[in-house]
Amino acid sequence: MAAPVQLAAIDAGSNAIRLAIARATSPQHIEILETERASVRLGHNAFTRRMLDDDTIARAARTFRHFRDRMDHYHVTAYRAVATAAAREVRNYRRLMDRIRRKAGIQVDVISSEEEARLVCSAVHAALNNRVQPRLIFDLGGGSLELNFFERGVLRQRVALPLGTIRLMETYSIHGAIDEDQARRLRHHVLSLLRSSLPSPPKFSRAIAVACGGNAEALVRLAAGPMTARIPTINVRLLRDQTWRLLGLDVPGRMRVFHLRKDRAEVLGIAAIILTTLAKWLDLRSMLVPGVGVREGLLRDLVAEQYSGVAPSEEEEGRAAEFLAGARWFGRRLTYDAPHADQVARLALSLFDQLRPLHEMGRDQRLVLEAAALLHDVGHFVSRKSHHRHGEYLIRNGEVPGLRGWRRNMVAALVRYHNCKSEPELQHAPYASLDGPRRRQVRLLTSLLRIAEKLESDHAQEIAGVNVHIAGRRAIFSIRAADGTRLDLAGLERKSDLFEREFHFKAEFRRAQRTAKVA
Repeated sequence: MAAPVQLAAIDAGSNAIRLAIARATSPQHIEILETERASVRLGHNAFTRRMLDDDTIARAARTFRHFRDRMDHYHVTAYRAVATAAAREVRNYRRLMDRIRRKAGIQVDVISSEEEARLVCSAVHAALNNRVQPRLIFDLGGGSLELNFFERGVLRQRVALPLGTIRLMETYSIHGAIDEDQARRLRHHVLSLLRSSLPSPPKFSRAIAVACGGNAEALVRLAAGPMTARIPTINVRLLRDQTWRLLGLDVPGRMRVFHLRKDRAEVLGIAAIILTTLAKWLDLRSMLVPGVGVREGLLRDLVAEQYSGVAPSEEEEGRAAEFLAGARWFGRRLTYDAPHADQVARLALSLFDQLRPLHEMGRDQRLVLEAAALLHDVGHFVSRKSHHRHGEYLIRNGEVPGLRGWRRNMVAALVRYHNCKSEPELQHAPYASLDGPRRRQVRLLTSLLRIAEKLESDHAQEIAGVNVHIAGRRAIFSIRAADGTRLDLAGLERKSDLFEREFHFKAEFRRAQRTAKVA
């Protein structure tokens, strides 16, 4: 039960092919075992001649054969490999796919720009973990620039532009230092496409923008701004200054001065022009660079498939994001402790995912648990005393966007029962209004919420996570905590009474030996 699964994700981009191998015990706990990058430029000739040459195909196949060996070494049981802009545009992409399949036994999917953007956004939202809410997420690659505009966490507009670094490098025959005339032509080209796609651009001077892709990860080292939510940022003003220095150097000079690989040094000047032009058009002052992309999005999908049987659709993810945004809005109105609520939600969802084979609940119940975890303490707005009952009243009678019907009653019941001051009883209206199966779900979810809330009872966010292992009739909870963190193991056992009654396992709590690296 909750056994780790070994997964692999491969992103065959226009500038490089990337591999990530991971071990997962839940969608929230993904341990990266190995990453690798191969400088195979699939974008060479792809955007100018629409053909891949024999040498590029051979090098790609050899890379996939090597990746297959690494996957076998780690006993990978599920993988997904995708190719993006270069493979979408060449006429002989089937030849590449067939060669890889014969040589490495790996099936590669050529995905659309929409699917590529969805994967990137999924990875970004997971990396940010609700610490900040971006208005813009964009991904600059070798073949395209994908722009995703959000409002209150919900995708409102997606724009894909043919503005990749390799595309422009080969279209304009730029292979070294970029003079002022070439830079002006590139900026004019970028600006004309932005004008045609975004004639009335939003102004994001105070908004949060996220930049993804290897180019952004290289540029953040050249023009680093202050960290935001522990994530590196690009200072746009500093980037403009560094761009002129970057453009004046040839490729060996960039490699020497900025410590770059050759393939990155060749395109980084063009990337800087694209980013500074985009920043000026949208009035961006800084950009977060979380260092995630298609690979991490693929891993999230693979984990979701392993633990729920099917990955959520983009529409489902959008509805879920809107639902949770409404819960957080309601919590802010009642001055809730957001870091504490987010930590309780993270721990509760981890328990839910690991124990899914036992409780067999789906996404709807998972969303209900997350909303209840976020709002479990809103009753403090009225009074700390009996805050569980005040919280139930506020949720039943307040205007929580998107929370209606049986979901409202389940969330209200969970909030009432979260701290053991009250047990599920038919005299309580939210609980009584539910049918038999949903009452059972309330009891199961309450048992998980109580454990999660107890783990975070000091409001210090010192618990990195919990692994659950089933051994016979015991459920062993291994708690990953920072050194020096005091764990109230006796208190956790008291809080686990409902868990033991509903899951029919004896709960045991232990401190894990060491904290795993978490993606």
